[in-house]
Amino acid sequence: MTAVLLAEDDEAIAAPLSRALGREGYTVTIEQTGPSALERALTGAFELLILDLGLPGMDGLEVCRQLRAHSLDLAVLMLTARTDEVDFVVGLDAGADDYVGKPFRLAELMARVRALLRRSGGGEDVVVEVAGIRLEPAARRVLVNGSEIALANKEYELLRVLLEHAGQVVSRDTILREVWGDVELRGSKTLDMHMSWLRRKIGDEGAGADRKIATVRGVGFRINTD
Repeated sequence: MTAVLLAEDDEAIAAPLSRALGREGYTVTIEQTGPSALERALTGAFELLILDLGLPGMDGLEVCRQLRAHSLDLAVLMLTARTDEVDFVVGLDAGADDYVGKPFRLAELMARVRALLRRSGGGEDVVVEVAGIRLEPAARRVLVNGSEIALANKEYELLRVLLEHAGQVVSRDTILREVWGDVELRGSKTLDMHMSWLRRKIGDEGAGADRKIATVRGVGFRINTD
């Protein structure tokens, strides 16, 4: 189970964020000061640190700098109420892997968490092969019947979600949350357009039962394993 360290001194943010992470299956430890967060992170027991910029005792930038000085292999997602581009750049220069400005939507933050853990090699670089479609996360490459195809970023993420749940119906809301970080797009044609483009690129333009990606009306989509 992926361990997340949440360094946040505002209980109104830490409590709901911790619950959301728990619902996603992560184990969460909360620290409320910079020094305690640094000490806990240096144990090497965590895959991800969600780090508030404005921690008491030592700010998030200094925590991040010290972690990187120890060459710790830890993904860092910084939370900041400062929204100027220069502040984001400073955070990235300090060693943060990504940042989210406050106030944030939980769905967006959770999507960033999942993406960051994938990029940092949090156990999700396993090659997946289903129905002649091979996805190689480390190389970010897709092959269909042995031939490599080019996918746009959202098409790739859409295919990844379906392959990770091969043989199961994936709801439209789950796809929107995983790929776009926003279920509020459910009323738009965004998902359907990208699904159409993905099907065309993988050569999945047959009818009914012949399709690799089946539409389950009123629910979502399923990638068939046959």
